[in-house]
Amino acid sequence: MNKERQKKEILARLRRIEGQIRGLQRMVEEGAACQDILMQNAAATAAIKKVGTIIIQTHLEECLKRSKEASGVQQEESLQEFREVISKYMDWA
Repeated sequence: MNKERQKKEILARLRRIEGQIRGLQRMVEEGAACQDILMQNAAATAAIKKVGTIIIQTHLEECLKRSKEASGVQQEESLQEFREVISKYMDWA
């Protein structure tokens, strides 16, 4: 997938998530049932995780491309960068 297409996909997903969050706010304001709010919250959380997955995949592709074009120490630096990003993301997720 090219970078521009990925960007558009991510932005579209984020806009849907934004709508889900507004829906959650409305549900709380209107006193919706807790189980309904929790289900909507779970859907929004899953959508956010999917965006993270897409971004990770994109970053991996970029790191692998740089690594393939580089040699020796530069390859290891590129892979180490990816490891660090994944580690931080997993700590936050």
